[in-house]
Amino acid sequence: MWQEIAKYGRKLVEHGLVESNFGNISLRAGDRMLITRTGAALDEITENNVVEVDVWGTSSLDIIASSEAIVHREIYRQTSALAVIHAHAPYAVVESLLAGSEGRISPVDSEGQYFLGEIPVVGGGIGSRELAGNLANALSKYRGAIVYSHGTFAIGKTLGDAYIVTTQLEHSCKVKYLYECAKAEKGNK
Repeated sequence: MWQEIAKYGRKLVEHGLVESNFGNISLRAGDRMLITRTGAALDEITENNVVEVDVWGTSSLDIIASSEAIVHREIYRQTSALAVIHAHAPYAVVESLLAGSEGRISPVDSEGQYFLGEIPVVGGGIGSRELAGNLANALSKYRGAIVYSHGTFAIGKTLGDAYIVTTQLEHSCKVKYLYECAKAEKGNK
């Protein structure tokens, strides 16, 4: 399973959705989850960069797991997700700053409207219980959400599903940002 995590880690970095040592990826396997280690370069994942921890309780390995392990754990507890990807997609971060910590982003592109509907923005500190609860709540209703000023979280039955949601979140935020800039520039002429 770590090979699948490595594959999507490389894709995230190659497509500019995360800087190498930021973001995290997990897969659920029954009552366990495999999650990237804290500080792991997502484009250089090996078997040693993935930690297996319990979904329902904490573990001594939590200390080397991603700082967002608490968030992934709560998402698995409250949703039917089997895969979670957290990226620091730049346009999504910008749009979250514009929307506010409890805002919503309405895609302007037809794919975003169809595929995502609305994009919730949630608040909470990195790796905090507050963030874990806010994200799990949002992801029980949506396939993706953006943490205010931080990045995207996307869920799926597979990492491929979660990756598609991640790319759609970023694409829709990019289109919205560029559209609003062009509209503002046109209005100033």
